[in-house]
Amino acid sequence: MSESSVLPKTDTATASAVRHDHPAPVLGALGLFTVLLGAALPLIDFFIVNVALPTIDHDLAAGPALLELVVAGYGLSYAVLLVLGGRLGDMAGRRRLFLLGMAAFGLTSLACGLAPNAWTLVGARVAQGAAAALMLPQVLATIQAATSGHRRARAMSLYGATAGLSMVAGQILGGVLVAAAPLSSVFGESAGWRSVFLVNVPVAAVGLILAARAVPETRSERPAPIDVPGTLLLAVSLVTLLAPLTEGRAAGWPLWTWVSLALFPFAAVAFYRVERNADRRGLVPLVPPSLLRLESLRRGLALVVPFSIGFGGFMFVIAVALQQGLRLGPAESGLSMAPMAVAFFAASLAGPRLVRRYGSRVVTAGGLIQAAGVVVLALTVWRDWSGLGLLGLMPGLAIAGFGQGLQLPVLFRIVLSDVPPERAGVGGGVMTTTQQAALALGVATLGSLFLALAPGSGMRDALIVTLLVQLAAVALTALLSLRLPRTVA
Repeated sequence: MSESSVLPKTDTATASAVRHDHPAPVLGALGLFTVLLGAALPLIDFFIVNVALPTIDHDLAAGPALLELVVAGYGLSYAVLLVLGGRLGDMAGRRRLFLLGMAAFGLTSLACGLAPNAWTLVGARVAQGAAAALMLPQVLATIQAATSGHRRARAMSLYGATAGLSMVAGQILGGVLVAAAPLSSVFGESAGWRSVFLVNVPVAAVGLILAARAVPETRSERPAPIDVPGTLLLAVSLVTLLAPLTEGRAAGWPLWTWVSLALFPFAAVAFYRVERNADRRGLVPLVPPSLLRLESLRRGLALVVPFSIGFGGFMFVIAVALQQGLRLGPAESGLSMAPMAVAFFAASLAGPRLVRRYGSRVVTAGGLIQAAGVVVLALTVWRDWSGLGLLGLMPGLAIAGFGQGLQLPVLFRIVLSDVPPERAGVGGGVMTTTQQAALALGVATLGSLFLALAPGSGMRDALIVTLLVQLAAVALTALLSLRLPRTVA
């Protein structure tokens, strides 16, 4: 008996209508560019403020604790709401949520750029992170739902390249904008840091126009309702971990930070149990444990965590070390990252061809190359700290950037390779939440380590110790990469 003969006639007719009246959406070149632009903006803005913090402090008299909140407020709301943003896109339509997120990102960026005081800036940054969480999950979900075969592999490689480049480019762009201060006639001395936010407004406007024309609408065929308990428990888990780690050092480790850290494991266990029970009852939880049974996703995420912790911590620490330790200006500090960005881009272009030939071993090779770059950078800092400049930093940063470019795009492909299209929003949300939380954790842990060591040991030795800790994270990534599926879909 054929499969069609056991299907009800109404189902057959519906299926036929879906096939002919609603052809599968296709993401063209302009649409891919547009969603990648949407992917770049949130990541750029996570790092763009690193080189602007001294001028924000000078202009708004923010102080260390509020400066930490300018960074952490964005990262926390972004990480907490990413999975929910993916679920909303599955339900209401990913193009619709992308447009809403892009518009909100432009408006909140405007609010950041016009903030009259530090607390207003912190509030605007929290709202900006929430807008980013609406927009970013739709990027991966749209790619998963509207591409296939080699086009999907190419799009995922470009997404990985965009993510890595955005994290480095954010620091470069921030330094250039702070130094250029193109709006000085309007805002005076504060123009530099304000411009790092205001530049998003015209970019978001262009993104809205392009998305309305070129991004196809996709949604899950069987959208699940919002998992309210799971959403709340995930938020509590991330906040109780990341808030004290990011604010603790600047605030002097008050009692609430220790209480919060003590609550974290209980919140995390409660979240897992609620999600597992919902999965067993046939419901669709916010983060289905059954999704984590996919070997490619589970093992890929295990590498994304140490990679992102090291990356996020390094970018924060190097900005502080160059500006406060070597007294480099914001432009010179930002442009020092250019060799890393160029090398990352070159590796990203070579990655797809290498993956076809060597599979996931490209990730292992990338980890070894990145480790060599970190070692070169640590030796350079140790030997010639007082005379260190752009040329001295170039070899270590370029080698490390090339290794990173071989890892991150391939990891993104591996993580989502077996996620079914109807769960594209959830899968993309899980991956981006993991990455964002790990980036924030890197800033909190490696940043706190560096800032705690610097007063007693000096900037040079504090930077070397931080680089050695990052080296341990790189080594862990390389070792874990040996467990990845050899073939990359």
